[in-house]
Amino acid sequence: MPRPNVWSLATLPKDFTAGLVVFLVALPLCMGVAVASKADPISGLIAGVVGGLVVGLLSGSHTSVSGPAAGLTAVVAVQITTLGFPSFLTALVLAGGFQVGFGLLRLGFIAQYCPGGVIKGLLAAIGLILILKQLPHLLGRDDDPEGDMSFNQPDQRNTVTELLDAVTDVADGSAAEGAILVGLVSIAFLAVWDRVKALKTSVVPAPLLVVLLGIGLKFLLDSVGGDWHLSEVSEKTGQPKHLVNVPVANTLADLGGFFRFPDFAALLTTPVYFAAVTLALVASLETLLNLEAVDKLDPKKRVSPTNRELVAQGVGNLTAGLIGGLPVTSVIVRSSVNLNAGNETKRSALIHGLLLAGCVVFLPRVLNTIPIASLAAILLMTGLKLINRKIIRQMWKEGPNQFLPFAVTVLAIVFTDLLVGVLIGLGVSVVFILASNVRRPLRRVMEKHVGGEVLRIILPNQVSFLNRGKLVSVLDDIPRGAKVLLDAHDTDYIDPDILDLLHEYDTEIAPARGVSVDMVGFREKYQIEDRVTYVDYSTREVQASFTPAAVLRLLTDGNERFRTGQPISRDPHRQMASAAAGQHPLAVVLSCIDSRTPTELIFDLGLGDIFTVRIAGNVAKEKVLGSIEYACAVAGAKLILVLGHTQCGAVKAAVDFFAAGTTAREATGCENLDALVSEIQKSIGLPDPARVAAMADDEKEAFTQVVTSRNVLRTLGQIRQGSGALRQLEAEGKIAIVGAVYDIGTGEVEYLTRPPTEPAA
Repeated sequence: MPRPNVWSLATLPKDFTAGLVVFLVALPLCMGVAVASKADPISGLIAGVVGGLVVGLLSGSHTSVSGPAAGLTAVVAVQITTLGFPSFLTALVLAGGFQVGFGLLRLGFIAQYCPGGVIKGLLAAIGLILILKQLPHLLGRDDDPEGDMSFNQPDQRNTVTELLDAVTDVADGSAAEGAILVGLVSIAFLAVWDRVKALKTSVVPAPLLVVLLGIGLKFLLDSVGGDWHLSEVSEKTGQPKHLVNVPVANTLADLGGFFRFPDFAALLTTPVYFAAVTLALVASLETLLNLEAVDKLDPKKRVSPTNRELVAQGVGNLTAGLIGGLPVTSVIVRSSVNLNAGNETKRSALIHGLLLAGCVVFLPRVLNTIPIASLAAILLMTGLKLINRKIIRQMWKEGPNQFLPFAVTVLAIVFTDLLVGVLIGLGVSVVFILASNVRRPLRRVMEKHVGGEVLRIILPNQVSFLNRGKLVSVLDDIPRGAKVLLDAHDTDYIDPDILDLLHEYDTEIAPARGVSVDMVGFREKYQIEDRVTYVDYSTREVQASFTPAAVLRLLTDGNERFRTGQPISRDPHRQMASAAAGQHPLAVVLSCIDSRTPTELIFDLGLGDIFTVRIAGNVAKEKVLGSIEYACAVAGAKLILVLGHTQCGAVKAAVDFFAAGTTAREATGCENLDALVSEIQKSIGLPDPARVAAMADDEKEAFTQVVTSRNVLRTLGQIRQGSGALRQLEAEGKIAIVGAVYDIGTGEVEYLTRPPTEPAA
């Protein structure tokens, strides 16, 4: 997919709309994260501007929006309390440098190892948190910062108690009626907007109208007065409780005072480096997880370059540290709002950053008239969209191994915070992976090669000490004289104890028991080269040891494996090298040229196992008979199989031409096709073409299948009649001649003649 043009004017309207909506949501979140992190609100706004402009410019993601992260509040609060804000900024500058290094070292691949259930749980949990955290604001309780996403809040309350307090306030009549009214009207407006197609596809963003509606209601309710006004002042902050509170700079000096600078003298202290490493690791992990989650939400399924993102985030945090901002990461709330608003390119992130910077500097008093309830309504509707019921049903259907890590991730994030919850989800996923390996540490498949039976033991993806007991049991159960193949093609890790166990079995135990051990697929680091000693291709000795009945049984077993999707393992390069010295096939199969009837696949055979003769309609013309004679009388094949198939085009054409009373040459203009078609038509058996022409479609289809079987039997007769050498070999029991029909719909081969029997002992 071509990458979008960031500077195209065609996508500017959608990007501007999305950037505007993200700005409206990000404004209170930036300040809320700062308050929850025990920092000044302006530091959150600075981080929001840096996330929009610096990271947005350098990032390769067209879906992600960066800013101060709610998932980092606990870490940031501890570091600010321990170091003091100037030294914390120094640590943030260092952390940014570390992140740039992570990106240059191409460590972004880490996100790919996060299980899908955990990522889906992250999305659902964020949606649930948005709903739970915004409900108190919609009910008029605005004592806590809107950016506080952790379960435990700075005021020693938590998500549940805050919600219960809000419900209690409504019940006892102490809730802010004006804020509740604004919230309900905003929710109703957004719900109606999403249900009316003409409105939903409008170029005017619904969130912007909700904000304007909220401002209008604010002035109306203030004029009414009483308990309806929204200008109630908080005892904690001295600012209006139910409105956005952007810091106001009255002079340039006030504006310059917003910026704080790092104390580089702190570089001489050890705690700063510890804090820097902690911030770099946590911020990088949160960014990668959020980036993976947001890409899954993207309807265009664009893939964000993770290494470039780490570099962009590093430069962003370095910049934020130099001017007094908080750490930035990719933020899933803002990013999901961005996608819901219909963004096209990363320009929407840049626009949101410009609006944050410009409006905070030039329009702070206008911003301070926005009711928090209006913004809470936007976030609540975003949360509802993140909780995808189809995904929940899908995870449930996939069973406990998928659903439980998903559910645990959701609950852990809701009742702790984003990073702790994800780590718990990862831990549960690892437990299920280990448990799966313990329950099914390996698979055993008995393969019937032309050279005899081979027990193939397939090792799992991870072979740890937990698998040792089961592996010892499996190896001990191998009978004396058996042939064993240890297959590690699907294995990424083998514990050193397991390697010692395999080495001991190969060099000491197996030779003592007469067991032949082969090994394939082991990684180069384990210093075990591929070794295959059993015969998996037809040799002179193998051919001589087979009877016609045994060859037919080999083909029947192979068809069963093909039909059930359990082919045996072969090394085509080894077979090719062995077959180059000579061929000793076991059978010759006369089949149709139809592309849906590849003989070696149908019977699960390898290179050099059979001769194949393919001709439309599997008829036995003179040159075909000569090929079959060579296969049996000269090369030693033990079985002749004539294989017809359902829905054969050649047979259908022969029946159609017969019913129409025309020749193949007259119908198609092909001068050589008549000889082939007329040969097949000898199996029709009806003297009157009109009887065939009068058949209904389903009756004619059934009759064509009868002709297919008759054609196979007639070919068998032609082989016996046309070749004295083959008749003699069959009479002596050296070969068998068998007919069958292959069903292209089921993959099953049905034999039309009595199969040969083993000679009496």
